Amino acid sequence: MVGVEFFGNFDLASAAIWLFWIFFAGLVIYLQTENMREGYPLRDDDDEVPANESLWPLPKEKTFHLRDGRGELTVPSKEYEDSKMRTDLALAKSDVSSGSAWIPTGDPMVDGVGPASWAPRRDAPELDAHGHAKIQPMSMLEDFHISAGRDPRGKPVVGGDGEVVGRVTDLWIDVPEQMVRYLTVDLNPEGTGKTRLIPMTMSKIGTDRVTVRALHAGHWDALPSIKSAGEVTLLEEEKICAYVAGGTLYAAE
Repeated sequence: MVGVEFFGNFDLASAAIWLFWIFFAGLVIYLQTENMREGYPLRDDDDEVPANESLWPLPKEKTFHLRDGRGELTVPSKEYEDSKMRTDLALAKSDVSSGSAWIPTGDPMVDGVGPASWAPRRDAPELDAHGHAKIQPMSMLEDFHISAGRDPRGKPVVGGDGEVVGRVTDLWIDVPEQMVRYLTVDLNPEGTGKTRLIPMTMSKIGTDRVTVRALHAGHWDALPSIKSAGEVTLLEEEKICAYVAGGTLYAAE
């Protein structure tokens, strides 16, 4: 028999299971360390690296070449994390102990803290597989039209307090996904060009109006705007969604 002549009393089944467990443990350690590339080193409430950052050490720095000529990114990197860190937070600690809640000191929706907080994402539009902006206004897309449901264009926009704040003039389409992501709201239908984007997920399209319960009449002017009429950047999306979502808690205060 092969087991007797070549391996003697060596248990091949036991060896196989032990090799599997060693491989599996190594895989878990590898995945855990790779998971610590962005967002590390961690920071505690005093902006210092905590003592119990992780059971495993941080992975070695690795440089990634970003697509579409957007440069390089090295992670984990303290310089990279410091560049993304927001230092202008209008918050105050409720207690000296670590982990205590932080209290907004100003207008949390405008300051972008608490439920209205946002992360400093790249100030460039998200691109599709062909290098084009994923989200574009439908007025610039000849191949897109509304095939089902209500067309919100031209309908008045009503806030959570029942006040009419403007009207919908355009829709922003996620081209690869073929979904409506934002609505363009003209805050002054007289034609001043004062427009804002509203997330489609925070809007309710009715037969005669579009309702955005998260915002009241006094909040629309401070809603973050966009720089370009034809594209929206990841940072702009982050700020817009954070502001509107934060209004779910703060608008009625």
